[in-house]
Amino acid sequence: MSSALSKIWLSSPHMGGQEEEFVAKAFRENWIAPLGPNLNGFESDLENYIGNDKHIAVLSSGTAAIHLALVQLGVSEGDEVICQSFTFCGSANPIMYQGASPVFVDSEPSTWNICPKALETAILDRLDKGKTPKAIIPVHLYGMPYLIEEVAAVAAKYNIPIIEDAAESLGSTYKSQKCGSFGDFAALSFNGNKIITTSGGGALVCKSQPTKKRAVFYSTQARDDAPHYQHSEIGFNYRMSNVSAGIGRGQMLVLEKHVALRREMHQFYQEIFAKIDGITVLTEPSEDYFSNHWLTAILVNPSKTQGIDREQMRLHLETYNIESRPLWKPMHLQPVFADRPYYGTNVAEELFENGLCLPSGSNLEDPDRKRIKSAILELFKK
Repeated sequence: MSSALSKIWLSSPHMGGQEEEFVAKAFRENWIAPLGPNLNGFESDLENYIGNDKHIAVLSSGTAAIHLALVQLGVSEGDEVICQSFTFCGSANPIMYQGASPVFVDSEPSTWNICPKALETAILDRLDKGKTPKAIIPVHLYGMPYLIEEVAAVAAKYNIPIIEDAAESLGSTYKSQKCGSFGDFAALSFNGNKIITTSGGGALVCKSQPTKKRAVFYSTQARDDAPHYQHSEIGFNYRMSNVSAGIGRGQMLVLEKHVALRREMHQFYQEIFAKIDGITVLTEPSEDYFSNHWLTAILVNPSKTQGIDREQMRLHLETYNIESRPLWKPMHLQPVFADRPYYGTNVAEELFENGLCLPSGSNLEDPDRKRIKSAILELFKK
């Protein structure tokens, strides 16, 4: 059946129309090098959007942003960094780049993000073992803000800085404050599947102009101020190009529209699953939370769905050429991190076992929604 149907993607790029103008201007004026007016303009656009007097350096990826945050916090060989286990590997891998060790923490069920109680348990145990964590990396998963006040209170109690992984949450807010503005540092992502994209790309959100300047220094190979190439520190080739930043400038013009369309897709799924037992849709725990619903994610309870589980649902959608994807496999279950400490119970494991991400793109149209709805209702015989 699927070969005759066009692909419905989980989350594909969605251009707004003006991206090409910014890129064309870069070509006309020969700003093809990493520096240029699009780069400065994109940073300014993001700073104005995030607000809260933040300063932003645009980079090659969100992973690079987390890495440079760790560098600026002085994380080095032998150190430990606490990281939410239920996340993409880009949250955890940069810890290893610095020769440090990740300490993984379970999720809590209301937002699916880092559990403040398990976080404090982890900190106390690491302190008891003579290790003071150098940073905490919580994640706003699928656009849902984590328990910001509770996590901040634990971090402040033990004086540990927060690197806020906001890669999936541009446009989300907590108590009307933008995600990406709560941590000592924050990481944004503009990967091809994100709410807005620069093809590949990311940004580091900093508290001050000097820390932004330092991020730019590290991202451009840590070149000293000299007429020749001189380096007193190790740097990285992480700066975003002026051409990519042009795409970002165009995308910023449609960001709010994209958020609204993603939230409409979330409402679409809520209405479908309201009549199907055993399906839980991730949604905001209170009015304080506003999610961009980058991806609509569900939990499937086979004991209430007449035995239908997450994998059966994924494979059924695939027969209609509809892409869906299991939730993130927790980092503490990944072979590469199998020997790293983990604190919590089995919340993250159950989310992975029973969870599915559904097509959520801002460019989905009525025929796509009709096919998705028909496939779901056929599976559950509704």
